[in-house]
Amino acid sequence: MYFVTPQRYRWLTLLIVSYFFYINIEPVFALLTAAISLSTYFFTRLIDGTNDEKKKNKYMVINIILILLPLFFYKYFNEINNSIFMFLDQFNVRWPLPKIKLLLPIGISYYTFMAIGYTIDVYSEEIKAEKNLGIVALFISFFPLILSGPIERANNMLPQFRSGKNPDYDMISSGAKLMLWGYFMKLVVADRTGIYINSIFENAEFHNGSSLIVATLLYPIQVYGDLGGYSLIAIGVSKILGINVMDNFRRPFFATSMSEFWRRWHISLISWLTDYLYTPLTFAFRKYKIWGIVIALMITFILSGLWHGASLAFLVWGVMQGVLLSIEALTNKKKLTFEKKFNLNNNRLYIIISIIITYILFATTEIFGRGTDINEAITIFHKMFTTSGNIFIGTSSIVIYMIFGITLLLLKDFTDEFYPNKFLLFESKYKIVRIVSFSFVFILILLIGVLDGSQFIYFQF
Repeated sequence: MYFVTPQRYRWLTLLIVSYFFYINIEPVFALLTAAISLSTYFFTRLIDGTNDEKKKNKYMVINIILILLPLFFYKYFNEINNSIFMFLDQFNVRWPLPKIKLLLPIGISYYTFMAIGYTIDVYSEEIKAEKNLGIVALFISFFPLILSGPIERANNMLPQFRSGKNPDYDMISSGAKLMLWGYFMKLVVADRTGIYINSIFENAEFHNGSSLIVATLLYPIQVYGDLGGYSLIAIGVSKILGINVMDNFRRPFFATSMSEFWRRWHISLISWLTDYLYTPLTFAFRKYKIWGIVIALMITFILSGLWHGASLAFLVWGVMQGVLLSIEALTNKKKLTFEKKFNLNNNRLYIIISIIITYILFATTEIFGRGTDINEAITIFHKMFTTSGNIFIGTSSIVIYMIFGITLLLLKDFTDEFYPNKFLLFESKYKIVRIVSFSFVFILILLIGVLDGSQFIYFQF
């Protein structure tokens, strides 16, 4: 449909398809998306149309408030509700009536950030306000990205929507390759690993610390396969349409520090937080020097935790990330001096140890980042250090398939990281190698992929 549409109207085809796609999830949610699109279009045009700084600032603030109100209402309604009920129950003054439960509009966290980013970019004169309401609406509702990102920027997407590229073999081929590997990451790696991990975490009281440690160490791989796989599918679909979307992951498990890890993990979210939150905060706290950076890091990651969910567990997760990054910031000069003195930057053993420590630190924080109840997270943490025993295996075939999928994923990331121009399979110059590689992955997905339509983890955010 997209390619047979006249080039100047291709954005309209994408807009109609995006809303049709979203309406099939829950029709009323599309009305909310449309309202945010209309508000963003209206206020960015007002910002662009005046030279009065006070007015520009007022319009920006009003629009950001309007954009954030639905997110706060839907995302934090239940938590606030439950907290008030608990308070009333303690004093026996609650009058029980039928509860109202609100379903979180899927993708609201992602398109909210995109709309805010666009508003700030227009205010900062990074980009001119788009005059076509339909293209603004498409930017906020573009179907591959609306459910779980990547969280894109207007200066990248708007020109591409206007241009409406013609079909291109290399573009379609590249997009299909990304989608294929994305499905492998989701269906073979994430969902197989998820079966094993869930059987432990969801019955934590019956498992010993050894099994909980294994599940904890595997959970980042599940999230990577899940969100990383979704991102590749979204990027691949976009590329087939001739639209280039930013990378969301860059082999994060080969990072040698937490700061490097966050430059490789959920890149679109972290780069958004860096540009629109962390950088302005460091500027605001610049008089405190290194401690200003620490304050900015703590605020950024606490808000990142609350973005994931309004719970104490996510708040703890944000604090833990902020503390780890702050420690790195405070000790960075000494670390660099130490590495230079002993020539450790090219020392393989030092690099391997750094990678392992970084992974363990992140995996440990994810005990709270799973979105579990804070008491459950503390119980898991406690049992990991107080009980031991045999590691839970469960169904052996699930474990074998899981290990096989993880091994292939890490091998590919390893070769891409350290030998980018060797061991090429998908990109081999030999056609037979490419065909065999695609066929092998495709068959693996069909044979050992979990094809039950299990939800993506980040849909809940």
